[in-house]
This record gives sequence, C-alpha cells and structure tokens, in this order.
Amino acid sequence: MTGGLGTKAVRGSLWLGAVNLVSKGSQMLITLILAALLTEGELGIVALAVSMVNLGQVVQSIGVYDVISRTGRDPRRMAGTVLTMSVGAGVVLGIVLAATAGPVTALLGAPDAAGLVRLAAVGLPFSAAGGVQLGLLHRKLDFRRRLVPDGGSAVLGAVVTVVLALGGAGPASVVIGLVCTSVAQPLFGALVGGGVRPCWDPSAAAEALRWASAVGPAAVVAAVLVNLDYLAVGHLFGAEAVGVYSLAYRLAWVPYIMVAVVLGAVAFPVFTRLREEAGALREMVTRFTRAVLVLAGGLYLALVVLADRVVVLGTRWADAADLMLPLSGYGLSICLLQIWYQAVKATGHAKRYLALECAHLAMLVAGLALLADIGIGAVAAVQFSSAWLMLPIAWRVLTGLGVAPPMPDLAGIVIRLLGACVLGALPAVLLDHAGLFGTADSLPGTLGEGLVLVAGYAAATLVFHRGELRAPLRGSTR
Repeated sequence: MTGGLGTKAVRGSLWLGAVNLVSKGSQMLITLILAALLTEGELGIVALAVSMVNLGQVVQSIGVYDVISRTGRDPRRMAGTVLTMSVGAGVVLGIVLAATAGPVTALLGAPDAAGLVRLAAVGLPFSAAGGVQLGLLHRKLDFRRRLVPDGGSAVLGAVVTVVLALGGAGPASVVIGLVCTSVAQPLFGALVGGGVRPCWDPSAAAEALRWASAVGPAAVVAAVLVNLDYLAVGHLFGAEAVGVYSLAYRLAWVPYIMVAVVLGAVAFPVFTRLREEAGALREMVTRFTRAVLVLAGGLYLALVVLADRVVVLGTRWADAADLMLPLSGYGLSICLLQIWYQAVKATGHAKRYLALECAHLAMLVAGLALLADIGIGAVAAVQFSSAWLMLPIAWRVLTGLGVAPPMPDLAGIVIRLLGACVLGALPAVLLDHAGLFGTADSLPGTLGEGLVLVAGYAAATLVFHRGELRAPLRGSTR
C-alpha cells in the first residue's frame, strides 16, 4: 500500500468522524431528550415505526451504493443509474408501507404506530437520493463534503424534533424530524456540489444488479438482524417493553455508529484498492481491527460502568440498566464484524458475505424462537450470543481469503484492550464506591464519573498500546 492511500484513509476517517460527531451526536441528544419527555409506550411506538422504515431504506438501496466505489465505468454515470433505480424503489416501497402500516403495526402490538409509519415513508425517495450522493463521495474518499449534507440535515432534523417535542407533539415529533432530515440531505448535497443527475445506462444497471443479487439480500438480512429484536419484543410484550429495550439498544448502538460506521465507510474503498495485494490488505484489515476495538471498546466500557445511571433520565428507565451489559457486548462484536465484512465484500466475495449474514440471522431467529418469551433480558442475551458466535466463523472466512488478522496479532490486541479497560475503569469505580459521584440519578455525578472514565481509559490505552495508536491506519510505503 502506498503512503498516499494511507494518508487519505486517515484524513477520511477524521473527516467522517467529525461528520458523525455532528450527525449522530444530534441523534443521541434527541434520544436523551425524548427519554426525558416521552413515556415507555410512546418511545416504543417511535422505535417500531423507525425500525420498519429503516428496513424500507435498506430494501430500496438493494445494496448497490457500494458498486459506485467498485465500478470501472464512469462513476457519475453509474451513480446516475443507481439514483434512478433507488429512488424508483423508494417510491414503490413508500406506497407499500403506507398501504400495509395498519395490519403490520397491529401484528406487532402497536397499532398506534401506523400513522407514524405512513408519515415516515414519505422520506424514503429522498434518503435514496442522499445515499447515492454519499456513495460517490466514498469512492473519492472525499468525506469532507459530507459535513453539510449529512451533518447539516441531521442538525436540522434534531432541531425540528426537539422543538416539536417540547411543544407537546409527542412521538410524531421524531418522525417529522426524520422526514426533514431525509428531505434536506440530498438538497444540501446538491448545494455543495455533490448532486447526482438521474440517467439510465443499461450496462451500468446490469452491473449494479449483478452486485445487488448477492449484496442486496445480504444488506436486507443485516437490516433484519438489527430490527428483529424490536419486532419480537413488540409482538410479545407490547410498546412499553419496546420503549425500555429501545433506550438501552440506542445507547449501545452509539459506539457502533460513531466508530464502526465511520471506519467501515473508509475501509471499503481502501480495501477495494488493495484487493489484488493480499499481504497489504491483510495488514490493513489488522490495523482497522485494532482501531475499531480500541475506540469502540472505550465507549462500551463507559456504557457498562455507567449503566445504573440511566435513571438520570427518569426512574421509569431503571430496567434498561440490566440490558446494557449484553447489548454493549453485542455492539462490540458487531463493530468488529462490520470491518471484517467490508474486507469480504472488497475482495469480491459477495456471496460469502451473504452466507455470513444468513448464518447470523438463522442463529438469531432460532435463539429468539426458543428464549424470547422469557423476557426482554433474554432477547438481549440472544443478540449477544449470536453475534459473538459469528466472530470465529467470519475470521475463518477471512483466513480462507488470505486477509484475516493473524491470530497472534488479534490475541495481542484483545489482551491489551482488556488490560486498558480494567486499568482505565479502576479510578472511576473506586471513586464511585467512595461516594464521590453521589447517587445514580445525579446528573453532575454522572458527568463527573464519565469524565474520569474517559481520562482513565485514554491513559491506560497509551500505556498498553504505546506507539500503535499514533497512526493506526497509516499505510506503509512499499
């Protein structure tokens, strides 16, 4: 790998990290504000409506955004063709969701969510257009220009949501904010020069459909994997249980969004350029593996240690604390799988990626069928177990492709991560035990303990990883 590509990867990670800090940080703020303003049932209705629309967004994309990064054709002509396909699919799916919202939400135990689903479906064609724009930017590793369309639209949606929620709009405030975000993203993208014109190239469409024939189903399966638990909880226990579960899940999802999504978006185009050099690709997969575990590991450490302080949002959320450990463990494993799956796709083995996702879904469905009726804690445990069982399987697939992180390197990363977690958490745990941070519902205490945790983990990471983190994604010159 050339130093130039490594530099682009680092710069891209930093810019995408800044974009996600703005866009996902605003979503996190919304989650906390809504937890303080909405009841468990209201938050559950929102979670079910959003999960259904999220599935629609994945189906409309049919996994073709990645082909913009891989194609040898004129990328703008490919992007224009994909835009035509995806927006068309978005319109059709929006109509289908609106027509079926009533019976589907009734089946899930939340009939009140039907109107929200119909409203949220309006944003599907716009999110399709935004996704194509981002695919073109990812090909160029030009993540700087994502700041306005991605970050700007998210901030706009967050402001709309918060204003409406404070005004008493309830669950509808979230969906209206999401629609505003979806509509604004492609418009802001066009303003900064990232617009894509629709066109139709039959050969480009054929290439996109060939790629989508394997990656598309895998993307749909992946979306089902992260939404099936919501649907199961809603069907078995109702909207209030979904509300409690969704709060814990949303908190545990933050490190994945902030770290794995960022690094995964950078990893795919980088891995794609190295797919003909197995040695260089294996080295880069190892570096991305280290980066995602170290960065996400610290965030998950904070979530686990601070789990009992979720009552700062209200005592009604106390049951969410028990879900934080299994869901945080699940999140960390999904972060790692996100990076490894990018390597599988980048080497051109989309069918193996599909097989991996299907195996994961089969384990999840079997676990939920056997244990979900025990309670929401069992649902979280099933998510945790199925994700961790996938890790050795995914590693074996990477080994077969010749790009897996060597086991001694992987073991060393994990051992140093565990050491940093133990050493980093020790000061916060001891000070909390001494009563310095007050009761669990103390906001100043929560913030204080969080700061101590961050500082402790950062210092411990420098001790255990030494110079490795100075440039975890820097490429070697060859």
